[in-house]
Amino acid sequence: MEWLDNNKVVLIAVTCSVVGAGGCLAALRAWLQGPTCRSKARLDGRTVVITGCNTGIGKETARDLSRRGARVVMLCRDLQKAKVAAEEINKETGNTVGVYHLDLASLESVRNTAAILSQTEPHIHALINNAGVMMCPRWETKDGFEMQLGTNHLGHFLLTLLLLRQLKASAPSRIINVSSIAHTQGRMYWEDLQLKKNYDAKKAYCQSKLANILFTHELAKQLHGTGVTTYSLHPGVVQTELGRYINQSVNGFIHWAFHFFGKFFFKTVERGAQTTIYCTVSEDIATHTGKYYSDCSEKQPYPHAVSDADAKRLWDTSIQLVGLEEYSV
Repeated sequence: MEWLDNNKVVLIAVTCSVVGAGGCLAALRAWLQGPTCRSKARLDGRTVVITGCNTGIGKETARDLSRRGARVVMLCRDLQKAKVAAEEINKETGNTVGVYHLDLASLESVRNTAAILSQTEPHIHALINNAGVMMCPRWETKDGFEMQLGTNHLGHFLLTLLLLRQLKASAPSRIINVSSIAHTQGRMYWEDLQLKKNYDAKKAYCQSKLANILFTHELAKQLHGTGVTTYSLHPGVVQTELGRYINQSVNGFIHWAFHFFGKFFFKTVERGAQTTIYCTVSEDIATHTGKYYSDCSEKQPYPHAVSDADAKRLWDTSIQLVGLEEYSV
């Protein structure tokens, strides 16, 4: 695994020999939390749009960016929870937080929300595609897409393209796509993208996370010279509500084990948000584009995630699926 290099193995072994098993577990738990974003960059006067941020790492990202002075705009399916989260952040930071309804499992909802934002948000300095669903049963979106591909990729794909006018007008601006290390086990099932023939919850999730990186890769090319840069990232394994469907798609024991051990060894939502924050504010990567990040540093994704041919094929396929055949970046 990418995080287990030789130096870290030696460090863990030395720690265990010095402090014993209990101390070793505590040290391991602390180490697994990963680094924090060290940038002190301010975002005063800037607007940041975030999807799926009424809970989990999205909410912590919104909180941090609001502390930095940004006007955060929350796009969430559960409008009531979003309003509660927005009020909490506003009371803490004193900055305005906007809230709009968005259901990524409905292209109509995506189009409606984008249309509203075209009137209310003339400038968008960062778009963070954070929302997602993981390992659910074989459900379909309102447009008939497999739920994980439809929500994690296609919904965000359409939203991003419909908001490009505001992002270009605000350049330099950034688009951040929250992916996962699960992309390493993914592949694009070109002959059956919706996995109607042989559905597997994990297979569908990994495909959607691979799609996030391929989209980022191709989007960087499409936006060359515009001042809009793109980033994809793995936030780490985080203790959030994302795994809530495992008991339905796998079994109850795996669901219990996921959350039980997650309390001890997964990242907290605060630490899980750090790489997203890094990709949004770090001055060091302001001119980078199309790259993949983890633990607040650039990492090399698996080779199939940077295939030019697959990235372009996914772009063209997605354009057709969301009905943007006449669209031009």
